[in-house]
Amino acid sequence: MDAPSPTLGTLVRHLLEQLDGDLEAVYAASGLEWRPRYTPVLRVLMRLGPASIKVLAQEIGITHSAASQTVTQMAKQRLVALKPGADARERIVVLSAKTRRMVPALQRQWAATNAAAAQLDAELSVPLSAVLAEAIAALNQRPFAARIAAAAATSGSTAP
Repeated sequence: MDAPSPTLGTLVRHLLEQLDGDLEAVYAASGLEWRPRYTPVLRVLMRLGPASIKVLAQEIGITHSAASQTVTQMAKQRLVALKPGADARERIVVLSAKTRRMVPALQRQWAATNAAAAQLDAELSVPLSAVLAEAIAALNQRPFAARIAAAAATSGSTAP
């Protein structure tokens, strides 16, 4: 009996594991204590300066919880510091001197990563970056949960 084809979620997770795993290995080989998920936070802080977790989440396009988890990991590595905000609940994220010193090396890695991504896009029948942007736009128009509900209603099933 043939094995079932991998599902969309499995394929996306596997792709992300491959990309992130290789990126982490490249950072480590370069002597950088850095994870790919930190990059969007750094880019926003470089552009805006100190920012709340709420602003970071909005600018990156992720949930507040995901932004908070990433910032917490970065703070544990002393890549950012957390300062009190306007009210007791708000925390302002500030780049550490350690991270500011890492920026030139990180920028070199980002340039190499972007070049490698362009090479990957060129090898595919359709550029991965274009497909991902198109998929995100489509899901912004009609979320996956709505698509699942519609499919379940059509098939009479409630199971995913």
